[in-house]
Amino acid sequence: MSNDLQGRVDVQVAQQAYAPGEVELTVVMPCLNEAETLAICVDKARAALQDNGIAGEVVVADNGSTDGSQKIAAEHGARVVPVPMRGYGAALNAGITAARGRYILMADADDSYNFAHIPRFLAELRAGNDLVMGNRFQGGIGPGAMPPLHRYVGNPVLSFLGRLLFRAPIGDFHCGIRAFSRTAYAAWDLRTTGMEFASEMVVKASLLGQRIAEVPTTLQKDGRSRPPHLKTWRDGWRHLRFLLMYSPRWLFLAPGLLLMLVGSALTAWLLPAERPLGHVNLGVDTLAYAAAAILLGFQLVFFGVAAKVFATTEGLLPEDASFNRWFRYITLETGLLVGALLLLTGIGIAVSSVVGWAHTGYGPMPPVTMMRHTLPSMLCLMLGAEVCFASFFLSLLGLRRR
Repeated sequence: MSNDLQGRVDVQVAQQAYAPGEVELTVVMPCLNEAETLAICVDKARAALQDNGIAGEVVVADNGSTDGSQKIAAEHGARVVPVPMRGYGAALNAGITAARGRYILMADADDSYNFAHIPRFLAELRAGNDLVMGNRFQGGIGPGAMPPLHRYVGNPVLSFLGRLLFRAPIGDFHCGIRAFSRTAYAAWDLRTTGMEFASEMVVKASLLGQRIAEVPTTLQKDGRSRPPHLKTWRDGWRHLRFLLMYSPRWLFLAPGLLLMLVGSALTAWLLPAERPLGHVNLGVDTLAYAAAAILLGFQLVFFGVAAKVFATTEGLLPEDASFNRWFRYITLETGLLVGALLLLTGIGIAVSSVVGWAHTGYGPMPPVTMMRHTLPSMLCLMLGAEVCFASFFLSLLGLRRR
């Protein structure tokens, strides 16, 4: 967005009045020993509200500071909300819950974000967006404001995964300044209490099909003399772990289906006879691995379906209409029928093998010939048993849904 256009948007925000006595925007800052920078952040936020004619307030969600941050916040006009439960997400949730505004903007209290950009976020919220993210890569990152590992690896990779797994139209998945409506926040029903709270917010908004927008913002080096609370590897892994756990389709279902497809193709190709591949021949050894791939693939698919049912039932993931349509056909009776057919097929192959063995007088059989009968029989028997028990388990998980 150009500076001229952004300036016009800011002016439009300032000109839109709000009902007297009501709070339109609450600025929430999580705080844990931020005495060095808290006062300037509160002052900047309040100045942005006053200068743009926004009916707002500043809330400091204090997470147990021992450096006098609470007193500083109160002296500079912020409302302090004590939060006994430790964690970035826990502090933000308490501050947001206590907010009086129709809209909420959250930002760190380390003087790294520009509170003068508040009108940009509010303009998008007034336009009907549910979540408005800041994009530091569009607005500008100051010298020393973001470690190179975060700037060129961590944030781009995690943002790409967020777009891939959840189709979130976000270029800066972990920007610390963002705004949203109170109704959108209530719909998210966020559960995490740590740094992954920020990721859960974007994921839930995307899965619910809410309107998401981005505005350019800047990042400067924070004003603290101590190291930041963020730990690169620990918190990076927590974000990655969260993204994967909230996407059972990509974590379980996609690799499981791929394994089953490759395993089935190899089994069909190798079952009649050995096959040459370059300078080697693929035989029953490869056939055994193909059978193992089918079994492992089925287990991953089952984990994916079970995880989806559990997460939806517990409210961790929103309802999925396409999944619900499939779930109508994945009943206990259907599973038992498929499992029984697989078991009967496996028993049939085993019986035919014994009959063939009897015709040879129960004498020695070539190992390769024996394995070409044993492996398919074993595969059908194991798959049949797993399908039957998986059907019971899924039926148990689905009881609350029904």
